[in-house]
Amino acid sequence: MAEDRGGVKLELENYSPQLRTVLKQAEVGIGDMIRVKMPGSTHQGILLPRPQIGGEADNILIKLDNGYNIGLKYGPSVQIEKLSGKRRLEAFPSHELEPRGDLPEISIVATGGTISSRLDYETGGVKWRMESGQIFYMAPEIQEIASVKNVTTPFLVGSENMSARHWKEMAAEVVRELNGGSEGVIVTHGTDVMHYSSAALSFMIRDLDRPVVFTGSQRSTDRGSTDASMNLICSAVVAGSSEVGEVTLVMHGSIEDTYCFIHRGTRVRKMHTSRRDAFRSINELPIGMVWPDGRIEVTGEHVHRGRGEVSLDDAFEEKIALLKFYPGMEPELVDFLVDRGYRGIMMEVTALGHLATDESQRNLIPSLERALQEGVVIAAAPQTLYGRTDPLVYSEGRKVWKLGVIYCGDMLPETAYVKLGWILGHDVDQVEAGRMMLKSYAGEISPTSDPRAFLT
Repeated sequence: MAEDRGGVKLELENYSPQLRTVLKQAEVGIGDMIRVKMPGSTHQGILLPRPQIGGEADNILIKLDNGYNIGLKYGPSVQIEKLSGKRRLEAFPSHELEPRGDLPEISIVATGGTISSRLDYETGGVKWRMESGQIFYMAPEIQEIASVKNVTTPFLVGSENMSARHWKEMAAEVVRELNGGSEGVIVTHGTDVMHYSSAALSFMIRDLDRPVVFTGSQRSTDRGSTDASMNLICSAVVAGSSEVGEVTLVMHGSIEDTYCFIHRGTRVRKMHTSRRDAFRSINELPIGMVWPDGRIEVTGEHVHRGRGEVSLDDAFEEKIALLKFYPGMEPELVDFLVDRGYRGIMMEVTALGHLATDESQRNLIPSLERALQEGVVIAAAPQTLYGRTDPLVYSEGRKVWKLGVIYCGDMLPETAYVKLGWILGHDVDQVEAGRMMLKSYAGEISPTSDPRAFLT
């Protein structure tokens, strides 16, 4: 038995022969509403296809009314009953937002990621296929917060597949929307490298004085535990009503659906693979907090909202690398990058700024010296993420600093990598690049550290 859902073939095939026979006898197909009676419990939901790989073939997969999927072990004492009703598994409800003149106008730039995904029932994974109306269905509250002027989709990709080309497209789209009258822009994005993109737009959009809010979700939108709805609602509040006129990232502040943090786009990092509150501000406290009921509490320094014209400065040198130092690292890795014509190397250094510099065969000094002599710009940021580099404390750091390596203080390595590419895109020399790396353009570097910001 097979069901065709939007061009996707959904079959009973991956169930065990025994269970497949039972389902066919009950005239049950994929997408049918069923009741499963087990010793001591009864469950009701939509029959799902089994993924092609993984799991037990004797487990009955159903989607409950609350959005969660469960697997029920089939056995002789289990009864399966077909109920009325059928669901088109790949058809998600849609809700179009009507423009409202009494609310601030915002735009949404959708780029993909989990927030734009739903379950692929054939593989068990997720895929990026949602449309704007389906996203709004998850958060209809937005229509009471802001008037969505425009929704654009320059591309739909997983964030791990993004490059500088995508950053440029995003930045150009945001600039168009802001200069076209939008009072704020939400960028929906995959979470894996969202902090790279928020940093990139922080540098590429100049004279910014309105909110550009990155958001996403850790859980796919078909799951009962999805964080997409609250993240979207809180992002709409920040984009439409806050006084924060810069690039921010708004995601859950706790594992519960209570509030979101407002992080600066250059000071934030994903710190957990799957928690809903995975994003944390590093080396500074969040700019503020926002609740889904519309409350905003802004306590950190920020650019204040204005109405000026913004400009696009998307020059970017892609021949740059982010290189993490590790014990036993071979100097030939640096040589390889130089030989391949790389113009910049962002190094993650240990502690206050150390690399191997003794007389062993893994001494990096000769390779770094050669790279610098050939015009390569080399910068250093701490692997620890928290804290700041200071090359003058230990002799190993002094040796590297004297070569001309730029120490980036308390800047995040990923932010420093993006900043280095943006700077070198302007075709500057090593001296000017060093000056620009140590200048704050979007709050990415600071002269002092706030001790309260550690692991908060």
